[in-house]
Amino acid sequence: MTNEIRKTPWQRFWKKNHGLIYILPWLLGFLFFKFYPFLSSFWYSLKDFNLFKGDAPFIGMGNYKTILETKKYVTAYKITFQYAFLTVPLKLGFSLFIAYILNFRIKFVKFFRTVYYIPSILGGSVAVSIVWKFLFQSEGLINKILGLFGGEAVNWLGSPKYALWVISLLHVWQFGSAMVIFLAALKGVPQDLYEAAAIDGAGKWRQFFSVTVPLITPVIFYNLVTQLCNAFQEFNSAYIITKGGPLGSTTLISLLVYQNAFKSYEMGLACAMAWILFVVVAAFTLIAFVSQKYWVYYSDEER
Repeated sequence: MTNEIRKTPWQRFWKKNHGLIYILPWLLGFLFFKFYPFLSSFWYSLKDFNLFKGDAPFIGMGNYKTILETKKYVTAYKITFQYAFLTVPLKLGFSLFIAYILNFRIKFVKFFRTVYYIPSILGGSVAVSIVWKFLFQSEGLINKILGLFGGEAVNWLGSPKYALWVISLLHVWQFGSAMVIFLAALKGVPQDLYEAAAIDGAGKWRQFFSVTVPLITPVIFYNLVTQLCNAFQEFNSAYIITKGGPLGSTTLISLLVYQNAFKSYEMGLACAMAWILFVVVAAFTLIAFVSQKYWVYYSDEER
């Protein structure tokens, strides 16, 4: 009691609030660099706000109405949906397949794990997008390989039929992070369950779909949500490889947000487009969370 009386007000304050003081730098950073921009962007979306105009009149839902009534913007949202629903299943399926193979005891398995993880580190860089563009050019490596087997050159980047597939494959190629998470989940599946299934006569495929997949559904759910959010926000590949072409076939909504914000300087319109995208991503995330009770298995929950 005597020691408490001798303590200064600062010492008593520190004892009660030192945890809050430790997180204060992060809290200030969150408020000023995350929370404030988040709210201000919504306010700007309700105004006719141009970076180089002094006045910014309040127009309410005018920007949102313009977006929903303009074919260019609606088409960009449709293309973004196509891109997300094309890349996410392919990326999850491919990463799970590679993780399943690398879970076996094979020679140089650690080397292969490292090699397969490297694309996820490099895939988002500008340099790799440029390399990807050169690979799929008319005289690029892909067409040269096709020529060796007697195939005809394909106009990958100049045809609306193939351009979206090109940038989608780049996103799928960055499967390393999802693969590592799947690999950790696979290692957590008890071996005695496989042995019991084998005794019952289940083959490898039966074991995979009846034992492995149900037990790793929490990880599948996590990867699904994170990859879905990443796909809807993709920008680099569409901007560097195709510039949104040809004929707007790869114009993702993130490209139009950039063009309106930093080329046309229509920040109000760009903020409205970003908020519509936010609502779309939030809706799909909510659907995923609501649906998980029907297909995600948690071992510690009561059934």
